[in-house]
Amino acid sequence: MSDQKTSPPSTGKGLATGTLGLVGSTVIGLASTAPVYSLAATLGFVVLTVGAQAPIAFIIAFVPMFLIAFAYRELNREVPDCGTTFTWATKAFGPWVGWMGGWGVAVAGMVVLSNLAQIGGKYFWLLVNPELAENGFVVTSTGVVFIALMTWISYRGTEIGERLQNVLLGIQYLALVVFVVAAAVAVATGTAPAGATAPQLDWFNPFAFESASAFVEAVLLAIFIYWGWDTCLALNEETKDPQRIPGRAAILTTVILLVTYVGVAVAAMAYAGLGTSGVGLGNETNAEDVFFALKDVLFGPWAWLLVIAVMVSAVSSTQTTILPTARGTLAMAAYKALPKRFATVHPRFKTPGFSTFVMGVVATVFYVGLTIISEDFLSDTILALGLAIAFYYSITGFACVWYFRRELFASAHNVVFKLVLPLLGALMLTAAFVFSAIDMFDPDYGYTVIWGIGGVFVVGIGSLALGVVLMALWFLFPDSKPFFRGESLNRETPILAPETEHPPLRSVDGGYA
Repeated sequence: MSDQKTSPPSTGKGLATGTLGLVGSTVIGLASTAPVYSLAATLGFVVLTVGAQAPIAFIIAFVPMFLIAFAYRELNREVPDCGTTFTWATKAFGPWVGWMGGWGVAVAGMVVLSNLAQIGGKYFWLLVNPELAENGFVVTSTGVVFIALMTWISYRGTEIGERLQNVLLGIQYLALVVFVVAAAVAVATGTAPAGATAPQLDWFNPFAFESASAFVEAVLLAIFIYWGWDTCLALNEETKDPQRIPGRAAILTTVILLVTYVGVAVAAMAYAGLGTSGVGLGNETNAEDVFFALKDVLFGPWAWLLVIAVMVSAVSSTQTTILPTARGTLAMAAYKALPKRFATVHPRFKTPGFSTFVMGVVATVFYVGLTIISEDFLSDTILALGLAIAFYYSITGFACVWYFRRELFASAHNVVFKLVLPLLGALMLTAAFVFSAIDMFDPDYGYTVIWGIGGVFVVGIGSLALGVVLMALWFLFPDSKPFFRGESLNRETPILAPETEHPPLRSVDGGYA
């Protein structure tokens, strides 16, 4: 008989605990938004949609993000679970709404990974051999390699991923600072291209939008560039203080992003102008990638710096997108909302090994499939992504209000942070979802038409509808019954997360809880 002691069973999911502090969580939240890539892919389209009102569109889009961040913070304090929206919505509204909330997170991750891989592959070859950047097979193959590499890093653990993100995020912000300074100097010294203009107060006028549909479209596009900060909440079980640090990191991340995006937008508009020719931001040929259009004119022989920044931004976000999605499916499986295999945690790396692997494979298949069909179809997925984001963020806001309904008026804090702010954020995002879906139905919206309907609508609504089908199929399996009967996860269910006190060890980012 062995004299080795048997460890008591863990009540958690098996993830590595205490590996992230406030700085590390914020870095991952910022990296998940891919600030350089997001601006490159979105700024031009926002300008085409609302012209000079692009800066105020970014500010308005920040409002619901900031409000929903408080919903995440309050729910995370009460239920620090890596399932985030799935877990909270299930506890608030029951299994069906909760499952769809989890699906919304998964859909958003799957869609954006395809676009991130495409940009990463294209910019890699722009840096190495520009001629190959036009070769679809080479770019797609490189994108697949990036997905595989980032899947492996995510599989190996949050420490290696967070250290990598520190470096990659530093490169991105260095490039953005240099861009803003160079643009400002060029405008001030008169060396900017024809059409350059000094920043105008009217750019911040919220009443200058020419149409309601353009306003909604621009805000939904701008919401996309903020999306990703909730990754730090999905890693809550792996932080030094799961109840406080993730919520603080989420709010800090959104504020940093606001300053970043508005500052870069103003600099780009002032330098390039809003003209419809040349480097003007009103030129449709520049819309898909503003930085690519401006890099040679603004940076000259140093243009490679922007190329590296966009590539790094896309590749780093690939890794940080895999993290929350894999942990979301891990939580769903832990509570029997998915097959139990998804709850497998690697015994050495303490990561959701199977979920991470599946996420990488599904993203690869989706990416390659869309590339084969049409690159225009791939571009439409970015426009459709806003629907999935608005969908699960609004569910989270409503879940906060309903979960805390019995204590909403117990204090002024509760009224403001558990009722007013989350509810306003959820209502704003719901309105954006509805109005955008109506606009997307138009065949002229986006780049593709499917069955006489806008391809953006088909991708956006169709991907959410697919979730309903998959949920119904899982409902037919015997293993799903505890979840759908409300037994494995309900309001009273203790969270499957570590609850023991951690010693005050230094976290991998060098900070303390």
